[in-house]
Amino acid sequence: QVQLVESGGGLVQPGGSLRLSCAASGSIFSIGTMAWYRQAPGKQRELVAVVTAGASTNYADSVKGRFTISRDNAKNTVYLQMNSLKPEDTAVYLCRLLALTYGMDYWGKGTLVTVSS
Repeated sequence: QVQLVESGGGLVQPGGSLRLSCAASGSIFSIGTMAWYRQAPGKQRELVAVVTAGASTNYADSVKGRFTISRDNAKNTVYLQMNSLKPEDTAVYLCRLLALTYGMDYWGKGTLVTVSS
């Protein structure tokens, strides 16, 4: 059983920064794709950033140049560095571990990011 636990959310002013972490249990982290999603109230869940097992990354257009996703396989952790935060970044941020070859698709419960003055 894989568990994902997000941390690092909170209240930040516009223009500020936060660093989210997602720690995973299990032994398949290093070969899985990790992703960050976000979901704002009344809106659909949105893919924010992806990092593959080979460390390739992709970002939503809305966060390019501001957010950076990275992974530390030794720590079974994926990070999302968020800079120049905007009010529209306010959402619950969730991490996902995807390794469908092994029949695994796991989600964390999410951490709330609020960008407000």
